[in-house]
Amino acid sequence: MVRLHVKKGNDSLFLHDTTVKQDIPTLTSEILSIYDLRLKVLRLCDEMQSLAKHGHFLPPNMQGLTEEQVEELKLKDEYESICVPQGGSIECPDAIGRRSGKAPKENMAEVIMKTVTDAKEGVSSKLADMNKTLTLKDVQDNLEKLKGAIMIVYPMKLPNYDPVQAEIDNDEDLSGTQAALDVIEKDKASLWWAGKELLPEKTLEDYVGKNEKTKIVIKLTKKGGQAPGREQQMSEEQKRQMMAWQYRKQEEMKKLHEADDGDDYYNSPWADPGALKNQFHGIGNIKWGPK
Repeated sequence: MVRLHVKKGNDSLFLHDTTVKQDIPTLTSEILSIYDLRLKVLRLCDEMQSLAKHGHFLPPNMQGLTEEQVEELKLKDEYESICVPQGGSIECPDAIGRRSGKAPKENMAEVIMKTVTDAKEGVSSKLADMNKTLTLKDVQDNLEKLKGAIMIVYPMKLPNYDPVQAEIDNDEDLSGTQAALDVIEKDKASLWWAGKELLPEKTLEDYVGKNEKTKIVIKLTKKGGQAPGREQQMSEEQKRQMMAWQYRKQEEMKKLHEADDGDDYYNSPWADPGALKNQFHGIGNIKWGPK
């Protein structure tokens, strides 16, 4: 199997195994499916952390308002009595006013937070550093675990305008957010290798040859965008090691230069003008002094 190290820009994403016979459109679709679903898992993790700390989402017309403003406008959170976490809630106000402040109690919050931690580790880019691949099934499994944790803590479901519930129902609205810029829609993805865009009418074999043991870096981009930068020849760690070696070398040369007074070579045997004469007379290498 050919091992692909998938990156977006300089950011490492995941490892993906494929074959040199794989056509480029299918390969692009496989990588994009993992990429987009992985983003969904990470988005859901972030919102679930907020849910565990501050409870369900407030209605859009109540968000950012103070209690006095809510009373003055006679607004009411209809889900306050419905979205009660399993085991009850505790007061934990949301400083930015997005969530109700009715947070799950510690044991239920721990269920959410532990699942989030496991899911983040399950799709982490650090898996690539450990030479572990990430498959679509791996990402789907982590997504199902997150959904399961929500069902345990909020069996009655959350409001449909809560980002957590929207992600679960595949009804998320990312317009105007940074997350929307990260998502790559189907048929709008492009793969690059060694400064070349992988064309849809070809297979991976046309680029990397027939060796199934190959490992290459693939860059994922949006179609029509600029070509991604090439991979650095040396990693940051290798650069640091080289700079440290050069520094040590300079220090060694500096010490040698300081120790050299410029006349040491006069004491060398090859610098003795009478060395050849002494050798002919058989008096070379004579040392004076007690044994």
